[in-house]
Amino acid sequence: TALGSNTDLLTDKQNAMVASLLALDQEHLFEDWPPLGKEDVEKKRLLKQLESLDQSYPGGLETYITKARDLLESSARGDNPFDGMTPSVPTGEDLEYGDEEYKSMEKLGLEAAAKSAFVLVAGGLGERLGYSGIKLALPVNQLTQSSFLKMYADWILSIQTRCRESTGDANIELPLVIMTSGDTDAPTRALLEQENNYGLSDSQVNIVMQDKVPALSDSLGRLTVNKKDRWNIETKPHGHGDVHHLLHRSGLAEQWSSSGKKWAFFFQDTNPLVIHALLPMLGVSVDRDYDMNSLCVPRRGGEAAGAITTLTRENGESLTINVEYNQLDPMLRESPDFKDGDVDDPATGYSAFPGNVNNLLVKIPSYAAVLAGPDQGVVDEFVNPKYKDDTRTTFKKPTRLECMMQDLPLLLTKQVRRYLIGIGRGRNRVRQPLCQRRLVLTISDSRPPITHSSAQRLRLGSPRCSGGSPFLLLRMTPELAPTQRRRARRRAHRRRPRLISTRHTCPS
Repeated sequence: TALGSNTDLLTDKQNAMVASLLALDQEHLFEDWPPLGKEDVEKKRLLKQLESLDQSYPGGLETYITKARDLLESSARGDNPFDGMTPSVPTGEDLEYGDEEYKSMEKLGLEAAAKSAFVLVAGGLGERLGYSGIKLALPVNQLTQSSFLKMYADWILSIQTRCRESTGDANIELPLVIMTSGDTDAPTRALLEQENNYGLSDSQVNIVMQDKVPALSDSLGRLTVNKKDRWNIETKPHGHGDVHHLLHRSGLAEQWSSSGKKWAFFFQDTNPLVIHALLPMLGVSVDRDYDMNSLCVPRRGGEAAGAITTLTRENGESLTINVEYNQLDPMLRESPDFKDGDVDDPATGYSAFPGNVNNLLVKIPSYAAVLAGPDQGVVDEFVNPKYKDDTRTTFKKPTRLECMMQDLPLLLTKQVRRYLIGIGRGRNRVRQPLCQRRLVLTISDSRPPITHSSAQRLRLGSPRCSGGSPFLLLRMTPELAPTQRRRARRRAHRRRPRLISTRHTCPS
């Protein structure tokens, strides 16, 4: 065999793993090994790392390498993942700031918050911001020097206090999960210990750490050996899409579902404005029985930010998902409805396609069921190799499989089979197939505590389900008189195209 006498070093499990790697053309990992008795400690170090990589990735290294080869082959061909899909603009109905429905949604959101959980994605350092530490430790403002983590903890504790007061249940705790990386895990734990969790109890804070994945050296999917250490495989971050798999692997998603938690809110490490949008967003999700919401912001045409877009396949199925800006404009120009590409709408001054800010709200029972499926919460991955030349076979530097948390709709479309949700209200609720929904929220600086010192517009939304209602557009515009608002709603309604959602189903 490739290992020669070194096979005696291996356990039965390691032997099976090595045989699988050899079958996948990974001989370079074991070439020129010294005979048994020389550098055995280093050989065992490499085998232990391979074992760890094999165990941490669902399906093991065999699945990882097989996926990588398929994706690299597609990349070399120049395949477009959106071929055959037609883009359209997600639209919706208006909910004006200060009107009765807005107040009702905010109140409903606060009532539902007692059964909510929070997921903070915090795998990054602040280097690009000129800060050497973790971004969670950055000050939110120069006056108080309070950190982002303190702000988030105070926010969760404030909601928790209101929930306890409204329900009379002093035992309510709102769980917080922080996803860290190898770079941020130890500093995050140290900060929490130093600040006594900022008032959060030990039982309500959980930390899950991202695993890294093997780097790929060429289009054949060969794992990259570290140039400075032949007994080490080079690894790279897998992306913040890991958060879904980690919530499954840790058992937290199932634990929440079993304990009666209904909603999970995903947010980023340095987004102070998002705390002002949760309650109305949650209220609308409860009222419409939404399984997923994406929080967005208005974006300028051509702005270098991902855009939430509805994509419809030739068979009529569609989904609403993030499309990167460099893919959006070419796609739009190929569509007869958007020949000018990603440009500003003269009526609003913004692109019709809102910007993605990676803040998600999911219904926990549906979410946990999807995570328990065969993909184990691993969202669809992609590769982004930098090729050396036009042959598209060798890379300037190693690449890897990556995943993004906002691609959760792709996982939903793959794994849901018969899960029906309710659309409508009360006794007149209509049962419709599960689909991702987006909600658009505009926030101005006119009303505490939802407001912020500088006016911000946030968007959330949903595609229209066949036979159901469209996503909700929340516009907090107190400067408009009631008559003006009614006219604006009628004008907006007349402009709305009709959207059809993907028919999703859920695991049986």
